[in-house]
Amino acid sequence: MTSRSSHTTTLRKLLQAARKALKEALDVSFILFRVMVPVIIVVKFLQEAGAVGVLASILSPVMRVVGLPGEMGLVWATALVTNLYGGIAVFLSLAPETPLTVAQVTVLASMMLVAHAMLIELRVAQKAGVRMRFLGTARLVSAFLLGLLLHLIYSVTGTLQGPSRLLWKPTPPGGSLQSWALGQLRNLVMIFVIVLVLVILMKALRRLGVTRLLNRALRPVLTSMGIGESAATITLVGMLLGLSYGGGLIIKEARSGRLSSRDVFFSVSLMALAHAVIEDTLLMTSLGANLSGVLFGRVLFAWLMTAALARLLSRVPERIFDRWFYRPGT
Repeated sequence: MTSRSSHTTTLRKLLQAARKALKEALDVSFILFRVMVPVIIVVKFLQEAGAVGVLASILSPVMRVVGLPGEMGLVWATALVTNLYGGIAVFLSLAPETPLTVAQVTVLASMMLVAHAMLIELRVAQKAGVRMRFLGTARLVSAFLLGLLLHLIYSVTGTLQGPSRLLWKPTPPGGSLQSWALGQLRNLVMIFVIVLVLVILMKALRRLGVTRLLNRALRPVLTSMGIGESAATITLVGMLLGLSYGGGLIIKEARSGRLSSRDVFFSVSLMALAHAVIEDTLLMTSLGANLSGVLFGRVLFAWLMTAALARLLSRVPERIFDRWFYRPGT
């Protein structure tokens, strides 16, 4: 009898925990979807209106500065307006007529990784409180600087000058409006599933004490970037999985008051420069990019940039910080 009562109590606790996790995942997903759905529609409209071509012509001279053919401006422009997969689709269409070296593909891929899906990701960051005008400028400038640095390093050292090789070609999406809508719906469902798994995982990590160990291990690195211990785990999630997922959790924590404005700001800034380091890195290496740029160079660059930003803003008064960099409650 006691055993049955114990099992019933355990089952009740599990059901309560599952309901709580489901509610949290729905809350986070609702915040993300309210941001993402309107932007997805706007992005589709911009694509149909030819805005990508206009942006590509603007970016063409920038591509030449970092050692790339001007045609690659269309690739980055597509990634900026849509996402990495959109940029990859354009890259694959241009690759046969515009062969690139491993160094060139690495430069292009690194720039795309730092700055892509800008409309959606900047809106998510804005919901967390980071001002769009700052983060948008920072990501574009950082992408260019990283591309230029890698180009100079590879050119001076003469490394990665051999022809690049494609290891994988993604299946192109259907061209009809219905195919596009179904694809977007599948993406939103997948986002909810991932958010639910993340919520459950974070609860488990807290209960097992892993979060505390992670915070302690990452403290020196995070402190150098102005990120407090309370934001460590979420920052790591964003870096590993993506800005949308990490940003959604950051929004939730920021609204709860558990994170300071500067924790939120520097965490989002770091995630903006280096996120989805597993999936996106594998994606770009399949196009022929080298890990020296798309992984090691990008993560090191993100750390140095965020650390420099933290030092630069450490003496900035809160009034100026809130006016130019952070706006709580957006």
